[in-house]
Amino acid sequence: MRGNVMAANGPNSFGIRDNYTHGNVADFLVEKINAGSHLSVVSAYFTIYAYEALSAELDNIGHLNFLFGEPRFIASLDPDKTDKKSFKIEDEGLELANRLQQKEIARRCAAWIRDKVDIRSIRQANLLHGKLYHVDDGRREHAILGSSNFTRRGLGLSATPNIELNLIVDGDRDRAELKEWFDKLWADESLVADVKEEVLRYLAQLYVNHAPEFIYFKTLFHVFERFLSVQGDDAQLFDRTDIIDTDIWKALFDFQKDGAKGAIHKINAHNGCILADSVGLGKTYTALAVIKYYELRNLRVLVLCPKKLRDNWTVYLAQNNSELNPFLKDRFGYTVLSHTDLSRENGKVDGIDLAALNWGNFDLIVIDESHNFRNNTKGKRDDDGNIIRKSRYERLMEDIIQSGVKTKVLLLSATPVNNDLKDLRNQIYFVTEGRDAAFSQSRRLSR
Repeated sequence: MRGNVMAANGPNSFGIRDNYTHGNVADFLVEKINAGSHLSVVSAYFTIYAYEALSAELDNIGHLNFLFGEPRFIASLDPDKTDKKSFKIEDEGLELANRLQQKEIARRCAAWIRDKVDIRSIRQANLLHGKLYHVDDGRREHAILGSSNFTRRGLGLSATPNIELNLIVDGDRDRAELKEWFDKLWADESLVADVKEEVLRYLAQLYVNHAPEFIYFKTLFHVFERFLSVQGDDAQLFDRTDIIDTDIWKALFDFQKDGAKGAIHKINAHNGCILADSVGLGKTYTALAVIKYYELRNLRVLVLCPKKLRDNWTVYLAQNNSELNPFLKDRFGYTVLSHTDLSRENGKVDGIDLAALNWGNFDLIVIDESHNFRNNTKGKRDDDGNIIRKSRYERLMEDIIQSGVKTKVLLLSATPVNNDLKDLRNQIYFVTEGRDAAFSQSRRLSR
């Protein structure tokens, strides 16, 4: 350029504005913008909080032409706010007090844009990198150019501003040439596009008053969005499997089918699941559908239930050929043992020799009334601490779940918590094999 930068005669007269040791861009704008000024700005970003910081000056300007130098910013704006990456129009790293004012700031900013601002954007990414602030106050022109975007950090207004490199242009001819350059670019429809309405639509989403129900369901959607997406994919695959042709599946109500699908998804993803439907909602039928799903994949299944409930499970076994079994065609082949059988070292149960039983060879264990294992009790020890007899909890954990093949777990209980959350924790230990940090891994649990 033919002009010279300003001489460094004082804190506000540096030719360099870096938001660090040589003043900031915001002070330059505050000093140069007068009522009725016309502004021409090139920046990759625009944020409502930068507007708020300079609103005393900006609200009184005559007009602003704002040119986005990076089209990906506009492309990232999401009027429906379904993408968390779309919020760059709001500065990051602000204190909560600023966030609480967001709605009003967005409303004021939108009104200002409608009245005094035109907004266009470069069409091609990585084509325009420079930043320019040109001010015509009606008497003379002022300009500064460099690297500062129209954000609080870029303008030097945040607690931790960016270190930028900007130069104040101190030549009338150079300032006129910059304005001519801007106007030529602004008018070239092959290079720029009008995006004012897109920005206004996005801003409207920041200050619109939504009904409480909308906020509630929107929150639920975003909390469970990833889960629902995976569930949807799983459901499509599930509906193409042979389970849907079984009698047990056809006997389920829709809510039970959803429960079975959800349980299978969690068992596959996390090695286990608790089915905690209330009494009377058909947990047994839902569990039978889960069992049949895995039996069709040749998994060995063990059902552990209270002794008084044995008949509730054995009636469905194909080997019993019971007239009370509505699912004879499904030919269920799981093994049924009682909670009390965990305390026995020998004896027979329906022909099963407990002394010879390979407890660690079951791929899936279904624990009915799992709250009976809510206490992580220890068995009998001698004076030296050696185990004389394991507790039922220890037998279940050590000899079935932690030993032998990898064992998936389905827990059934209408009351998984009886006293405090330790009850739930001790049952979840069967899913995690006793590991506290098992669910901290993002990948699927594996031995």
